[in-house]
Amino acid sequence: MESSADKLFSTAIENLNAANKELYKPEEDVVSYAVCKNSQYAIENYLRGFLTKNGIDTSSLITIAELYEACKNININFEKIDLSDFQCKSYKIDSGYCNEYAKVNSCFATADDLDTFLRKEKIIS
Repeated sequence: MESSADKLFSTAIENLNAANKELYKPEEDVVSYAVCKNSQYAIENYLRGFLTKNGIDTSSLITIAELYEACKNININFEKIDLSDFQCKSYKIDSGYCNEYAKVNSCFATADDLDTFLRKEKIIS
């Protein structure tokens, strides 16, 4: 039976793959909203998965910034993940989205960097 953390990681990977698939389209055909939301949800699920795996109740953590800070409190190496270009970290995920291709690409890159980091740290495989 899959643990709660594993389910969150699995969902994050699905979100990241969906965003990546959308980005493989020609730029004029990319649905920015789909890339943006899937990237945001991937980031959120990776962070919640890490915290859940470490026994932290995430129900009171609403923004990606709050989740990220909680992750850094457990593993200082999370500082290697640069969220400075991630525009939506201080808002509830459903509150907005980016529609410029460069911003969308940056959002995806952040999610992809987080995936790579968690794999290097052997948190996910």
